[in-house]
Amino acid sequence: MLNKWEGIVLRTGPYGESNKVVTLLTREAGKVTAMARGAKKPASRLAGVTQPFTHGLFLVYQGRGMGTLQSGDPLEPMRYLHQDITAAAYASFIAELMDKLIEDGRPAPAEFSLLLQAFHAINEEYDPEAISLFVQWKMLPVAGIYPVLHQCASCGATEGEFAFSFKENGFLCHRCYDRDPYLIRLSPSQVRLIRTFYTVPIEQVGKLTLKPATKAFMQKLVRTIYDEQVGIRLKSAAFIDQLSRMPEFKREEPEREEHEEEPHAGED
Repeated sequence: MLNKWEGIVLRTGPYGESNKVVTLLTREAGKVTAMARGAKKPASRLAGVTQPFTHGLFLVYQGRGMGTLQSGDPLEPMRYLHQDITAAAYASFIAELMDKLIEDGRPAPAEFSLLLQAFHAINEEYDPEAISLFVQWKMLPVAGIYPVLHQCASCGATEGEFAFSFKENGFLCHRCYDRDPYLIRLSPSQVRLIRTFYTVPIEQVGKLTLKPATKAFMQKLVRTIYDEQVGIRLKSAAFIDQLSRMPEFKREEPEREEHEEEPHAGED
């Protein structure tokens, strides 16, 4: 059966001397894997379209076992994702996260849209670290994690000071702090930011302008959830950690006023 799917290349791997195994996230069929015969040869018509992050239309023949990639037509180049090492690192992280969490053959239209929007944002030179944070929070339900962020996970209160509890999987209000001695206290702006990442569509967030300390805090929080509750560790995360320690790749932060601008979509 020959299928024409809109898809994005999540990853590729070598198979023999000249072939590639390509994993696509498609709009119509979810995550699929196909053999791209001869794609490792520079002159192959499949060489370009099987590069990571490629968004295109793919013809895949499916019989028994693994499908075969017959052809592909790129829809947009995503050049910045290939030209900038930091952008490529975070795009790889997002692609690996999607690959780990999405089951083969399960329709995943929402995840496909999220991936495409994230790649667009990075390609347009929005902060790739902030975009990766957004995707990590959005993908928690796909991993089976549903944090309680709209109220206290213990008493249901919506007013007061809040902290994040890994034990209670969400926010605890100040009246319930005794339920978790290892909770992480949050400022009101951190509470709003977490809710924004988890609930607001990416196209409504606008350009994120987060300070390095804020991003580091958010990264540590969400990575702990994935490490301890989901049980996955991504190879691309180690490369990002290594990259962040190299001064030549540190991005200069634009000058900002004393208080930090936060992404928002309407009033909290």
